[in-house]
Amino acid sequence: MTDVEVIKILREALMVTMVVSAPILGIGMFVGLIISIFQTTTSIQEQTLTFVPKIIAIFAALILFAAWILHTLVAYTKGLFMMISKLGAG
Repeated sequence: MTDVEVIKILREALMVTMVVSAPILGIGMFVGLIISIFQTTTSIQEQTLTFVPKIIAIFAALILFAAWILHTLVAYTKGLFMMISKLGAG
């Protein structure tokens, strides 16, 4: 296995990780922003107010995106195993 192949595998792994985690992180950030704006406009400074809506939104996003996340990870894993089998045979 050459350095180029290792770098390609690592780059693809990082890319898949970012693509899979982006929707969940984006929804968490959006809900946090909305809650912060709500807290600022109403002058409510309760620290625990942000946790419950964020947790609910993140779990809902996980349920919503679970099939897509699983499909993406399975496709990456299949490609990785195919690459490993080609390296072992060659």
